[in-house]
Amino acid sequence: MIYLQKAIVLAGVCSRRKAESMIKLGMVKVNGEIGKLGQKVDIKEDIIKINGKRLIIIGDKTYYLVNKPKGYITTVSDMHAEKKVVDLVPHRPKVWPIGRLDKDSRGLIILTNDGELTNQLTHPRYLHEKEYEVEVNKNISDAFLEKMEKGVMLDHGLALADIIKKTAKKKFSIILHQGWKRQIRRMAEKCGYIVTDLKRVRIGKIEIGALREGQYIKLKIFPK
Repeated sequence: MIYLQKAIVLAGVCSRRKAESMIKLGMVKVNGEIGKLGQKVDIKEDIIKINGKRLIIIGDKTYYLVNKPKGYITTVSDMHAEKKVVDLVPHRPKVWPIGRLDKDSRGLIILTNDGELTNQLTHPRYLHEKEYEVEVNKNISDAFLEKMEKGVMLDHGLALADIIKKTAKKKFSIILHQGWKRQIRRMAEKCGYIVTDLKRVRIGKIEIGALREGQYIKLKIFPK
């Protein structure tokens, strides 16, 4: 027996916080009755539905490390997109990307059907590092590095770089804990630079290594 909100997370529907919110709003039913926060369920016996749609609890967990090329999107719901990152791996079992990597960027992304892992790697309180190699349109100045280190004010708050290091005239590496949409590109633009290439090389302890663009590795277990 597990808590109802955990069952929803295990199915990969959403984060624990959102699952709790859906339960409170009466969107979740267990065996035809409105579910309650903290209620325990048997995922093998109980019928759980969200807005009338039955919840499918995933059995075996699947993990893919993918080197996403430019031009592929990470959004699963866009039915009209020609190039989706999920198309780079087998279609069964169904998996989804953890976090985002915009269409014009490349590099490491994790695909899985593990809802708990998705929550752990995307929730801000877990503070997982993400490392990127970035190239910009002109030579990098000390003033640029200083501005990026101090943080750049964007529309919804102060965007922070944990570590930033110049690696070539127009290149730098950057480590973030935050994961805002197009964060590095927008930070650079605020400082007068345009990102011409962006590659993610690490998520937490997972490194892209020698994995070539468009290829994937399947893991039996995910290293914690």
